[in-house]
Amino acid sequence: MSIPERPHLRALADRLGILPDYVDCGGVYHSTLDTTREGLLSALGFDASSEASASAALAQLDHAESRQLLDAIRVVSDTATEELHIPFRALPVHGPSRVDWHADIVDEEGRVRGFQGACDAVDAASKMVARIRQRMDCGYYRVKLHVYGNDFDEIGEQFLVIVPTTCFTFSDKCRGRRLLGIWSNLYTVRSEQNWGVGDCGDLRQLVDLASEVGVAAVGLNPLHATRNHDPDISPYRSLTRLFCNPIYLDLHSIPEVGESPAAHSAMEASSLVRDLDCFRAASNIDYGAIWRRKCAVLRELYAAFVEHHRDRPTARGGAYAQFMRERGDAMRSFATFVALDGFFRDQGVFGWQAWPIAYRDHRSPAVRDFRDAHAEEIGFQCYLQFALDQQLGDVARHAASLGLPIGLLHDLAIGTAPDGADPWLYPDVFVEGASIGAPPDALAPQGQDWGLAPLHPLRLRESGYRYWIDVLRGAFAHAGALRMDHVMGLLRQFWIPKGHDGVRGAYISFPSNDLFGILALESRRHKAFVVGEDLGTVPPGFSETLERWGILSTRVLYFERDGHGEFTPPHGYCDRALVAANTHDLPPLAGFWTGRDLELRRATGQIKSGKEWSAACARRESDRQALLRCLRREGLWQSDSAEASYELVAAICAMLSRTPAPLMGVSLDDVALETEPVNLPGVKPDAFASWTRRMTKSLAELRSPAALQLFHALSDRQVFGTQRPGG
Repeated sequence: MSIPERPHLRALADRLGILPDYVDCGGVYHSTLDTTREGLLSALGFDASSEASASAALAQLDHAESRQLLDAIRVVSDTATEELHIPFRALPVHGPSRVDWHADIVDEEGRVRGFQGACDAVDAASKMVARIRQRMDCGYYRVKLHVYGNDFDEIGEQFLVIVPTTCFTFSDKCRGRRLLGIWSNLYTVRSEQNWGVGDCGDLRQLVDLASEVGVAAVGLNPLHATRNHDPDISPYRSLTRLFCNPIYLDLHSIPEVGESPAAHSAMEASSLVRDLDCFRAASNIDYGAIWRRKCAVLRELYAAFVEHHRDRPTARGGAYAQFMRERGDAMRSFATFVALDGFFRDQGVFGWQAWPIAYRDHRSPAVRDFRDAHAEEIGFQCYLQFALDQQLGDVARHAASLGLPIGLLHDLAIGTAPDGADPWLYPDVFVEGASIGAPPDALAPQGQDWGLAPLHPLRLRESGYRYWIDVLRGAFAHAGALRMDHVMGLLRQFWIPKGHDGVRGAYISFPSNDLFGILALESRRHKAFVVGEDLGTVPPGFSETLERWGILSTRVLYFERDGHGEFTPPHGYCDRALVAANTHDLPPLAGFWTGRDLELRRATGQIKSGKEWSAACARRESDRQALLRCLRREGLWQSDSAEASYELVAAICAMLSRTPAPLMGVSLDDVALETEPVNLPGVKPDAFASWTRRMTKSLAELRSPAALQLFHALSDRQVFGTQRPGG
C-alpha cells in the first residue's frame, strides 16, 4: 500500500522552517517523517491533518503577508553606509502611480526624526523602498511609515534594529593575548563559610585565586533561577533565563546583616549551626533544606531593608530604586510568578498549566488582584534579585580592580522548563506541543528529550524579539564574556513532538541572522565577547558562521581525534576557539582516566550487558593509550602508563596550552582530581543525582602546592599573558 503524497503539508512545513532532513554526528542521513511534520505544525499552531487544511493554512499565511505594509521587525546590519532602506509592500493601485511616503523614526531616547520622499509603484505585488539618506547608529528604533497616493492612504509600523557586523570579539577584549581561565560549577564549591552550596563569597575567593596565579577569567555554570527542590535543580533547565538563583547569595555579606538583630540571632541559633555542619560535611547538596534555611534568614534581612532603605534616600535605597527602574516590569512579573508558584504548590498544585484558568494569564485581573494582596511577598522576591545583582556586580568590579583581563565568564542555557516562569510571562512566543532535544546517536539511540520549552520562531520575530533581548541583557550583566550552551540553537533546534521520542524529532530553522545580530548588538554594548558551545550534531558551515560573527568556537580534548582514534596534536586545534579538556556533560580527567563514568553508566543501566561493559572498558583503555602517545609525542610524558594524578593533569593541560586557541579553560574539578561527574546525561534523578555533587576539596585545599604549581606552570609559559601581582 503506497503512502499518499502530501505536497501541501510539506510546503507548509518548509514555509515554517521544518527541515526536510538532517545528517547526525555519525554521518547518518535522516529524513523527516510526515507524521512528525503534522505534530510539529500542530505545536506551531497550524492544522495540517489533511491536505485541505494544510492548503488553507498556506493561503492564510499568504494573505496575511500580502496585506502587511511593513514587516513587524527588521534587523539590519550596519554597513557604514550613509543611506537607510525601508522596504514596504505596494498596496493595490491601478496602473503606474506615484507613491509618496513620510517616515518618523524614533530612537531609544524618544527623539523623533522625520523623512519624506517618493517612489513609483508598478503593480500590486511591487516591493518598494523608502530611501533615507542619513546614517543611523546601531540600536533599536521605532519606524512609523505613512504611504499615500492617488487611491490609497496607509500607515504601518516597524521595530527596526540596526546591528553591528560582529560581536565584541576576544581580540577587542584582550588585544590579541592568549589567556587562561578557571572553569567552575559554582554550586559544587566547598568552603568553610558557605551553607553547603557555593555562593558569591566563594566566587570572590575564586577571583582572588585567579589573580594570584595569573588567570584571566573565572567561568561559571548558568546561574539561572530554579525552584531549588527536587527535581527542579538543573542550571540548564531553569525556572527563568531572565533572573538568577538567590541560593547563590552570600548571606554574611548582605549589608542588612548588621541592621537586623533578628537575622543575627537566627544565624547563631544552635539548630541552624547543627544544620550548617551537616550541609558543609555532606557530599551532595540538599537544595531544598539549604534554601529553606537561607530563605528564613533572608526574610529577616528583607524586613530590615524595608525599615532602613526601601523608599528612603540612602545609598542602598537608591541602588534598589535604580535596579527596579531598569528591570522593574519583568522583575515584578517574575516575582509574581514565584509567589503564585509557591502559593499553589502549598495546595498541592504543581506547574502553572495546572493553576486555575484565571491565573494562567499573567495579564489577568486575578493575577493583578493576587499581586496587590501579596505585595510584601512580591517585594521580598524583588529584594532577593536586587541583593544577588549587587553581589555579582561587586565580584565583577573586584575582578576588574585586580586586573583580570576578562573577569566573569557567564553561561547561558539553551532553554527553560515548560512549567517555568518564562513561558508564563511570554506565552505568545513559547510552544507547548513539543520540546527541545537532540537527535539519536551512539549513546542515545532513541535521541534525547531535554524537556525544554521551545520558542516559536515566527511569533518570536513578530514580537520584536523582546524576550531574546531581555534574556541577553540579563546574561551579559556583570559578564566579561558569555558562553552560550548549544549555540547551534540560534540556527536550528531539534524538536520532538509531545508524546514521541527523538526518532520522531526534526530540526526547525530559526531566524539566525536576526538572533546573531541582536546578540552582536548586546555583546558590544556590554563589551563582552561570546563563546559558542558548538559540540554534537553541528550543521555544515556553522563554524564559519561563528567566525563571521566574531564568536569563539569550543574544542574539547575528548572529541579532538582523527579517523583512527588518535588525539589531535596541539597544532591541529582551531585558532579561534576556547579549548578545554571536558565540559559539564563529561567526566573530569581523573574520572575519565579511572573509568568512573563507565562504572556509573553500568550501574544506571546505560551499559546493559557484560559484552557492552567489556567493549566500553576496551575502548577506554585504547583512549588512555592514545592520549599517552599524544603526550609522549609532545615530550610531556615518558612512561607507557599513568595514574590519575596532578602530574598527568598538568601534562594534559600543558599539551592544551600549546594549541593556537586564544582561550584555554581549566576545570576546578580537574585541579582537584575529582572523579565523579556533575551530570550523567540521559539518566533520571532517581538513578543518579546530577547537579548535586560537591567538590571533595575545599577552596583552601585548592591552594595546595601541587594545585598552585599547575596554575603557575601554565601562566609562566608566557603563552597566557596575565601579569601576577608583583610578577
